[in-house]
Amino acid sequence: MSRKSFVLLSEKTIRSMNSSLSIFRKVAVAEGISYLLLLFIAMPIKYLLHYKEVVKYTGWAHGLLFVLYAATLILTWQEQKWKFGKTVLIFLASLLPFAPFIVDRKLKDEKVLN
Repeated sequence: MSRKSFVLLSEKTIRSMNSSLSIFRKVAVAEGISYLLLLFIAMPIKYLLHYKEVVKYTGWAHGLLFVLYAATLILTWQEQKWKFGKTVLIFLASLLPFAPFIVDRKLKDEKVLN
């Protein structure tokens, strides 16, 4: 009796999941969420309830994710051979509260078209 095997994911899909673009998109979303948590939850708690530790830990997590965002952006820039201007715009997007989600959407649409 022969065993039939099937493939859930193609080799191309697996390669794209491990690409720096895929990793960057995940980091960008996490960084965007941490930024929103810092701005709209931790900061009000600090100033309204005088509980400073929330900002300390949320800020630490956001800072770590921001550095990871920058590092994975550089790796993705090199791998994807983006123009310098595009990379700068994507970096500047990390400074605006909802922009990382827009960047993620644009990169997802771009990936689908390729």
